[in-house]
Amino acid sequence: MDGSANAMTDASPTPTATPTAASTAALASPPAASAAPAEALPSWEDLVTTALLGTDRRPLAAGTPGREAPVNLLDAAAVATVRRRAGLRAAPAGRRPEPAPEDPRPALPAAAARRLAVLLADRSTGPGGGRRGNAPDLMELLPQWLAAANAHGYAAPPQALPALLDAARGRTDLRPAALAFAGPRALWLARLNPDWRFAQRAAPGGGTALPDLEDGEAVQRLWREGLFAERVALLSRLRRDSAATLARELLAATWATERAEDRLMFLDSLRTGLSARDEPFLEAALGDRSRNVRATAAELLSALPESALAARMAVRAGACVAVDHTGDGPAIAVEPPLECDPGMERDGVTAKPPAGRGERSWWLGQLVESTPLGTWTERLGGRTPRQIVELPVADGWQGELHAAWSRAAVRQRDAEWSRALLGSPSAPEAGGPGSVSLAERAKLLATLAPGERAAWVAGFIATHGLSEAFQLLGVCALPWPSPLGRAVVDALNIARDAGSYPWSFSGVMGLAERCLDPAEATRLDGLLAAPDEREDASPGAGGYWAEAFQRLVTTLRLRAAMAEELAPPGTDSTSGKA
Repeated sequence: MDGSANAMTDASPTPTATPTAASTAALASPPAASAAPAEALPSWEDLVTTALLGTDRRPLAAGTPGREAPVNLLDAAAVATVRRRAGLRAAPAGRRPEPAPEDPRPALPAAAARRLAVLLADRSTGPGGGRRGNAPDLMELLPQWLAAANAHGYAAPPQALPALLDAARGRTDLRPAALAFAGPRALWLARLNPDWRFAQRAAPGGGTALPDLEDGEAVQRLWREGLFAERVALLSRLRRDSAATLARELLAATWATERAEDRLMFLDSLRTGLSARDEPFLEAALGDRSRNVRATAAELLSALPESALAARMAVRAGACVAVDHTGDGPAIAVEPPLECDPGMERDGVTAKPPAGRGERSWWLGQLVESTPLGTWTERLGGRTPRQIVELPVADGWQGELHAAWSRAAVRQRDAEWSRALLGSPSAPEAGGPGSVSLAERAKLLATLAPGERAAWVAGFIATHGLSEAFQLLGVCALPWPSPLGRAVVDALNIARDAGSYPWSFSGVMGLAERCLDPAEATRLDGLLAAPDEREDASPGAGGYWAEAFQRLVTTLRLRAAMAEELAPPGTDSTSGKA
């Protein structure tokens, strides 16, 4: 019965139109050639079940006497397929879609268009992934290519739009850049294919055009009657276009009637252009019925150092942290709050700690991270942030206190405090960089200027190697400045000489392929040959390293070629200037 089951699968009926009532009635009567009455004809589901179980275990009720059961089953399947297809009436033609909108942007250069087709069709990693040899991973270069194409303002070739939408469907990280490059025609296509609906959801207002902000009546009508996505898009645009007052007025007019989840999303839109003028509205939101709305309002207010909430938090935190002069030298003494009172809860302090955290340390951390960092200079004897961080903290509270200050520095975008908490990149792990976690260090680095950020990470790698550098490298601007690129390459070379395998550093190597300046390719030529292996080295490691460096060099040169292809005529591909 294997042959019957396979044939049944291949012959599965695939109607091309929707059955009507008349066609369904027609299916109930057998064709003239069939000797079996209509009620004796098995359904398609019965035929499939018989094929799967076998005609010995489930004999077919209908069939020509004297013929083998498997042959009767396949005959019945053929008849059922023809009946199903013949019994369908062609559906009325649908309305013709409107023509696709024009894309006014300049066309992509021919060489760049060919490159895009190759990037979208790449299958370099194979169906099961695995080792890539020295072949570049083209799909990992697609985000960088899209960013460069968008920077030049090119329009996507129409023939590339389906593949571009398919790529964005499979990778959410590609969607913003891919949809920006695809332009208005991508939204037009997305309306015709359910697989591309994400493009409409990702577009502001679900792809709906927003009204002119000067048309007050149209703005008010969209706010009252629009879909949720359209209303969020309207608020976001108002905030971006310096019409924050109108955005707050719209919110206030309907706030009491909005659902809690909608209020949360609307409130989140205030992050754009957040200012002291938003304080009265946010202060009122502290009394909202929803805990999540209250927490978001408190977080936004704590990012405003002059807000009343920030002042209240400063008073509470100041009562918990002070300088103690009773020992051999000044130290920070910490006395966490004894309770979480209703006022603290209204200001966004969550009373119940997560599993494994003590209540008092949990409350302390929330108070400190919501306190304006400028408070501590006055509170702790006029000391600078670096002097404050260098003070010893009594009774084992240093980790909790420094972690809360780190969250405050990230929230308030305070570079001076971030530098103090990061410490020297060459300090031992027990010192500066070890005072906060690796994840916190990465967030602190993001508050620094790109050049300073890269210099700190380069110093960290020079001292500590690459074992903990991946997360830190991820926050550095692209392409990496030359000092950081040299530090990474030198550390990879040291790892190779140590005899380990390159896949121990696959994450950093992948970042280097995408982030190193292509001009560094020439410096890497000396690393392409397989080195002499030490006796204690991993077997074959030298050859694998040579392969990895070859892939890195090939990728860098490919990126240089991509930039040259995208550069408008008469410009320098490295600088974009004529």
